[in-house]
Amino acid sequence: MGRVVALVIAALAAIFVLFTFILPMVLGLLKLVLIVGVIALVAFIAVRVVSGSSSSR
Repeated sequence: MGRVVALVIAALAAIFVLFTFILPMVLGLLKLVLIVGVIALVAFIAVRVVSGSSSSR
């Protein structure tokens, strides 16, 4: 019986840690990657436009 209680407590603790620490951290990392990707895309497009306009002259 004590083993079942310990298992239930451990499962609840694991769920608590998952929703309190791990999911927000992963979502924060995804948001950071998205922001960096958008900045890189804008920089790539700017370089492409500038190099295209200077080579056509």
